[in-house]
Amino acid sequence: MRGVGSLLSEVRITGTLIWYYVVCPRETWLMSRQLTPDEDDDNIRIGRIVHEYSYPRVRKEVSFSGGTLDFVRSQDGSLVISEVKKSSRHEASARMQLLFYLYELRREGVNARGELHFPEERRVREVELGETEGQEVEQTIRAVEAVVRQSAPPPPKRIPVCRTCAYAEFCWS
Repeated sequence: MRGVGSLLSEVRITGTLIWYYVVCPRETWLMSRQLTPDEDDDNIRIGRIVHEYSYPRVRKEVSFSGGTLDFVRSQDGSLVISEVKKSSRHEASARMQLLFYLYELRREGVNARGELHFPEERRVREVELGETEGQEVEQTIRAVEAVVRQSAPPPPKRIPVCRTCAYAEFCWS
């Protein structure tokens, strides 16, 4: 059995783990162990469909060390990275995920700005990485690392998202 220290060195912090952490730290722990949510969950399927069929003329999914960007474009000489979500219900987690991507790109010497796209709501929110946001990302990364280091998941805590969570059976059975 591998130790927690070796597990942490094997787990790469990604935008997905950041997103899950803001929604629910328990989900982050589960995802870090490759305990994936119910892939047949309606919310996951709808999210996949929205992602796949929104913005069909834009190149999709650009991978880099921090994760996978939904799409990238150039506008007025600037690089714009975009994250597509089915709704703004989890806008705080989507914003932190996008800030994490901007942070990781900046560490690699690439300056960019971001946009959150909510196609079902016909809404776009601009996201920029300033000093305050960079500190917020660093704090979140440390928090995610602390959760991942734990030998057991954080205890389940009933929050509003539990009603539609693809991990509900795992937490509440």
